[in-house]
Amino acid sequence: MHAIAAFAGLPIESHEALVDVELPMPDHGPLDLLVRVEAVSVNPVDVKVRVSRSTPDSPRVLGYDGAGVVEAVGAEAPGFAPGDHVWWAGDIGRAGANADYQAVDHRIVAHMPSTWSFAEAAALPLTSLTALEAFRDHLGLDPRSTGTLLMVGGAGGVGSAAIQLAKATTGLRVLATAGREASAEWASEMGADAIVDHRTLEASVREAAPEGVDHIFSAFTPGNIGVYAAVGRPFSRVVAIDGGFEDVTPLKSKSMSLHLEYMFARALHGAADLGVQGEYLAEVAHLAERGLIRTTANELLEGFTAANMREAHRRVESSSMIGKVVVHR
Repeated sequence: MHAIAAFAGLPIESHEALVDVELPMPDHGPLDLLVRVEAVSVNPVDVKVRVSRSTPDSPRVLGYDGAGVVEAVGAEAPGFAPGDHVWWAGDIGRAGANADYQAVDHRIVAHMPSTWSFAEAAALPLTSLTALEAFRDHLGLDPRSTGTLLMVGGAGGVGSAAIQLAKATTGLRVLATAGREASAEWASEMGADAIVDHRTLEASVREAAPEGVDHIFSAFTPGNIGVYAAVGRPFSRVVAIDGGFEDVTPLKSKSMSLHLEYMFARALHGAADLGVQGEYLAEVAHLAERGLIRTTANELLEGFTAANMREAHRRVESSSMIGKVVVHR
């Protein structure tokens, strides 16, 4: 089968950073679905894994957001049949979706929204799972939850999904950060109740929420811990999806807590509740079919080639992406 692989941690300007290759068809076990991949989107994790490659003789197939068609079903993978249209984020410990076919554990797969195209669907699995795990597993939010959520990184992939899911599944007021007019417009389209300027974050949040915020969802944490301590209410919680941040002691005086969200944790460590991810994706599909959330695909590249995948990585690395970039057949 055709695949797009990374061999070494080369800069994306290099034609060898991601290359077209021919690989054997993946083996699928009894718990797996064999899926024909129709579209993928690129996330910061793709870039991180690519640049960390240190084994130039061993191809690594990336791709942690996919939508496609079930080709074969393992003996212990109920609920699916050949021909089903599905979406998934995958397992970082296995080969990814940047290939004609991928073997995926059925527990982290769901039927994609019936009203969406493959390209529309591929934009959302990783980011919606990240958002729902942050909301449910870390913040304990449910439809009765009220208060204020500060979404730091409102126009990014995770922010775009989180804003929509917060509005669709909770009673929260959502503040979203942005620094450019285009980013602010996008976050507003996603459903943010107010936009705050990330360049003057503390002052902007205080103006929008003088009483403080109850929850902080952070995609850009380094340098902001002190700000979060200043604007968070006592016993509020911070969920971060990045790392490399400073001492968190400033959070202590308000008994604030810091949670680290990593969407791949369940699959990577064989969690007993791995199937929660499939359930979350099924819930998101239902919300999409009801028109309560929309795709976050904002840039589409047609043609499943290494050249297009390099371009998608370049756009993600630029740190100016709004929404998601999708590569589709």
